[in-house]
Amino acid sequence: MSDTRARHEPMTAVYPDLEGKVAVVTGAARGMGARFTAALAARGVHVVGADINEEQMLTTAREIAAELKGEKPGEVIGTRIDVTKPEDHEAVAQLALERFGRLDFWVNNAGIFPFALAGEITPEQIEATLKVNVEGVLYGAQTAARHMEPGSAIVNMSSVSAVRVRRGRGAYCTSKAAVAHLTESLAVELGDQGIRVNSIAPGYIDTEMTRWVKEDPAALRHALDVVPLHRLGSPEEVVGPLLFLLSDSARYVTGHSIAVDGGSRHV
Repeated sequence: MSDTRARHEPMTAVYPDLEGKVAVVTGAARGMGARFTAALAARGVHVVGADINEEQMLTTAREIAAELKGEKPGEVIGTRIDVTKPEDHEAVAQLALERFGRLDFWVNNAGIFPFALAGEITPEQIEATLKVNVEGVLYGAQTAARHMEPGSAIVNMSSVSAVRVRRGRGAYCTSKAAVAHLTESLAVELGDQGIRVNSIAPGYIDTEMTRWVKEDPAALRHALDVVPLHRLGSPEEVVGPLLFLLSDSARYVTGHSIAVDGGSRHV
């Protein structure tokens, strides 16, 4: 279970205030979403993991539960979501409420990454990217806000691509820039309800999504050249900021984006 393994310290060691809370994580079947789910469950958070690939999501939920057995973890359940459909978000929220009786955290992690030069990208690619990466975040936040109490938190996944343009990523960069600004707008509006909204902007993180970088020597050299720390980030290095933003340690932090990119946004 290399993609979902929870390599974390005991939940009592870091952010014990998370224990007993309830979270929804979208795009949780694999990659960072699976890591987030495992890390939260390891700290006693009950998690509804949602993904468009329901079969993989159910498998991931079972694997996480099996690995955390005996560690007093939170419960993990899997379900399906198409983040482009508002009604799917509501169904996931209702599942969390029916199963656990509350909703404290919502992590908008689902996203897609089309690679195409500006002159070649198709209308279908543009539409799909904006619907998943931007509308999906908005619908998730709308749904969460309807069911959350003051003190709750929403975290959106942006990207260093929101501020650092690369060739072949026009649609993706545009969508992530929109997520960054949407996060700020949501923070302003949902502050009246006592709900915090922040984002995380990863750079080159060693996940399945960046496998193509590692498999292409030229791409890897370029990636390491534009990262001042000269290495890819690990998924665990993104988990830390997520836990902070959801915890009481960040109770006066909202409308902020944490870059986890080894400094590449400055190069």
